[in-house]
Amino acid sequence: MSFIRKHFSLLLAVLAIVALSDCGNNRIGHVAYVSLAGANKVAGYKIGSSGKLSAIQGSPFSGGSTPESVYIHPSKKFVYGANQAGGDISLFSIDSSSGALTESSSRTTAGTNPTALAMNSNGNFLFVANSGSSSISVYSINTTSGVLTPVTGSPFPTSSRPIELTVVFNKFLYVANANAATVSAYSISSSSGQLTQITGSPFAVGTDPYSVASDPGGHFLYVANLVSGTISAFRIDSSSGSLSAIASYSAGSNPISVAVDTSGKYAYVANSGSGNVSAFSIDSTSGALTQISGSPFDAGSNPVFVVVDSSGKFLYVGDQASTIYGFSIDSSTGALSGAAGSPDSVGSTPSFMSTIQ
Repeated sequence: MSFIRKHFSLLLAVLAIVALSDCGNNRIGHVAYVSLAGANKVAGYKIGSSGKLSAIQGSPFSGGSTPESVYIHPSKKFVYGANQAGGDISLFSIDSSSGALTESSSRTTAGTNPTALAMNSNGNFLFVANSGSSSISVYSINTTSGVLTPVTGSPFPTSSRPIELTVVFNKFLYVANANAATVSAYSISSSSGQLTQITGSPFAVGTDPYSVASDPGGHFLYVANLVSGTISAFRIDSSSGSLSAIASYSAGSNPISVAVDTSGKYAYVANSGSGNVSAFSIDSTSGALTQISGSPFDAGSNPVFVVVDSSGKFLYVGDQASTIYGFSIDSSTGALSGAAGSPDSVGSTPSFMSTIQ
């Protein structure tokens, strides 16, 4: 456990994946960006038809101090990076032909130790989990320039050590609070981006929640609890945003990241202690999880994040051995098989993942 925590504080990285269209100004196709916190850089890769990662020319690109998370704007024009040591947010522009990144000359101040980013699907607001100051910074986004402006009242307080967050329905924000063993829930003002805590929040989960994800329809929320080795499942009230517990499910050793596929049929959990990925089918009515045949699937020695790419065809797992394991997803069963050429070396330890759907 100390090994995991040490590397989270020193060498965190985030892989953000987006399928860019081949029309208009976005001609670069399928692209991945990886923040390399130990090197203060962000790497870029093109994703081939088999799921293979190929470095973009000029990669890696200079970033802020200990960039811990990246997030791609829905317009596919900008990338944002949360710089843990710098306490700020970087803005990168994406070259529409090559996918290369260029950082803006100025950075936006965040709270202490910003660790994770989330955004509404319209790209109007950016949400930042500040793990050191136990707060959520919220910014309005200029969709032409990408420039961030703090909304009135930001930062908003949350429970101890917010480590990851996700937006549901463009109306609700859910935050995993690692030290508090809770998930905080907020309603989001559609006009201002301001946060209001939902009645009943925060909601109790397992010990040391490190990751939170919802299905694409926004019906269910899943939380990976690192120390208790469980996945907490909740039903989301579409009107109020309140959570009602479904059940708690066993995963592998030290489940550290959870992701739901683009169809909403499958959930995947990276188990950092057991070196594998647990795969579950999701009951579309109840939200209950059932482990898929063949699960868990081997994924390196110390996987620390899992993400399904925006095409829904591939799943990527970051391992602390400076590699990313790629898998093809069987759309009928949810089973995983190794992608061609996997694993791919990223030159620095990847540790956390964010994806745009």
